[in-house]
Amino acid sequence: MRAATTTPALEVRDMTISYDREPVVEGVTLTIPQGRVVGILGPNGAGKSTLIKGVLGLLETDHGEVRVFGGELSGSRQEVVYVPQRGSVDWDFPVTVKDVVLMGRYGRLGLFGRPSAEDRRIAWEAMAKMGIEALADRQISEMSGGQQQRVFLARALAQEGRLLFMDEPFVGVDASTEAAIVELLHEMRDQGRTVVVVNHDLQTAREYFDELILLNKRLIAYGPVKQVFTAPLLSKTYGGRLAVFRDHDDQEIIVGA
Repeated sequence: MRAATTTPALEVRDMTISYDREPVVEGVTLTIPQGRVVGILGPNGAGKSTLIKGVLGLLETDHGEVRVFGGELSGSRQEVVYVPQRGSVDWDFPVTVKDVVLMGRYGRLGLFGRPSAEDRRIAWEAMAKMGIEALADRQISEMSGGQQQRVFLARALAQEGRLLFMDEPFVGVDASTEAAIVELLHEMRDQGRTVVVVNHDLQTAREYFDELILLNKRLIAYGPVKQVFTAPLLSKTYGGRLAVFRDHDDQEIIVGA
């Protein structure tokens, strides 16, 4: 594994986001090093997706500061990749798989740039990496949920960014696609990239992620999985009763969403 550099991939300071004057994310401060796969966990309505959209400037914030690789987000746009929830995309739009993946190169082309042979090569390699090169000319509306997610991931690969945000990438995909996503996340980490993933499945958290953000409007905890995935912190995040897990000390954890 490549050693992480000392400059953080992401710094968020005192971020607050409100809907109709009601805080949905409140006072979140955290620093994520380079070369990590970080999961964001929390109950429905905890502000998980809102947090990453605020970090990316897709939502207006009440206040807060974001720094990417030590500088302003505007100076690192090419290094930042966003994979939204699959359900938020109009999959009936008439476009092919290869067109979607090639869109990952557009941020590096400039306003009037046209994809070069090199751009097309990179897009094709990204499709091959995700096992969808045979589907290159297929309309995205004809694809299954797992195939659609693989298209998203191929586009993210084609962007060649160093900081990736993924919103619920495991929802509605088959087991083979989920395994492919996890393999890709760990490969990116080993290349020194940083991936932040909104996730809802507690059972896979310890296997998939290096670090966890526990969020329920406010930041409950952030740190290595072994330190954060504990009964007291999960109960503080979720409350109620949902499922039984065992923490690293083999203590029973009962949490709810």
